[in-house]
Amino acid sequence: MMRLLKFTFNAFQENTYILYDDKNQGAVQGVIIDPGMSNPKEWEEVMEALEAHSIDLQSIVLSHGHIDHILGIHRLLEWKPSMPIYGHRITQEVLNAQPDYAALFGIHLPSAPEITHFLEPGEKVRVGEETLDILYTPGHCPGEVSFYHASSKTLIAGDVLFYESIGRTDLPGGDLPTLLAAIREQFWPLPDDTTVYCGHGPETTIGYEKVHNPFI
Repeated sequence: MMRLLKFTFNAFQENTYILYDDKNQGAVQGVIIDPGMSNPKEWEEVMEALEAHSIDLQSIVLSHGHIDHILGIHRLLEWKPSMPIYGHRITQEVLNAQPDYAALFGIHLPSAPEITHFLEPGEKVRVGEETLDILYTPGHCPGEVSFYHASSKTLIAGDVLFYESIGRTDLPGGDLPTLLAAIREQFWPLPDDTTVYCGHGPETTIGYEKVHNPFI
């Protein structure tokens, strides 16, 4: 069964998620989505959670390449150098710009992370024996993707959709019509009781946002 752990990290209050499949006790495999850990305390929080749930972390998965969603990657690779990084091909272009962008906030990013496995819409990300569908949802950030687990009606939405809000589109590569089209075409067909886990802030549901989101 798919399980989800949520953490809120760094000065941007970014939500990092660990998804894991606990079907096979003793061989619990998981992935970390948008690792935003920015200090030793946040790193320890992740390590303690992995130990508490006996999770073998298999891969890093990125919804998009903005700095607040990638701050923990280098530390993860120091810990486990062979860990693959999954993301859309266009996300690599965004990642390449992040060391300079981070410097504007006084953040040191040693180098741009390198995606090792490019994701395409229609593919799936494996989490143990479970899989996540990849939804192409640009507009907030070029190449952004979201992840849907059908049997649990769980959507990891990155910075596309928030509780009564949407992702900002004033950053490089952002485009409001593209974002709105992605939400309507990729998210609205999902069941209304789908839980949306956002890149910032609290969870919501598809049905609630259809009625209450003032931006769509």
